[in-house]
Amino acid sequence: MKYAPVLIQRGSGEIPPRTESFDVPYSEGMSVLDALIWIRNNADPSLSFRYSCINANACKECVVKVNGKTDYACTARLTDQGVTVGPLTNKPLIQDLVVDTLPPKETLNTLIAKDC
Repeated sequence: MKYAPVLIQRGSGEIPPRTESFDVPYSEGMSVLDALIWIRNNADPSLSFRYSCINANACKECVVKVNGKTDYACTARLTDQGVTVGPLTNKPLIQDLVVDTLPPKETLNTLIAKDC
């Protein structure tokens, strides 16, 4: 079985950033999201990331930095050379790959008030 290295930037507001490496079983056509799910299920259940797949590129929840470029984890392909994954850098970091994606002046309270 082939393995691909996946380097992930981890941390939060209270925890300084660090990079962790995971060797993920690799098969042609795997997405970065497949690798992240494998890591959480098999190597580190504390890894935080978002996804809400119905079909590829529909929900936009899994947006991260893949090899330094903004991309969707569900459509970005894992290569046998591996990838580096990090959180978006233009949004406040919550935990690991999860960032605050609400518009700057919008909060949960205003979202609820608008729906009423």
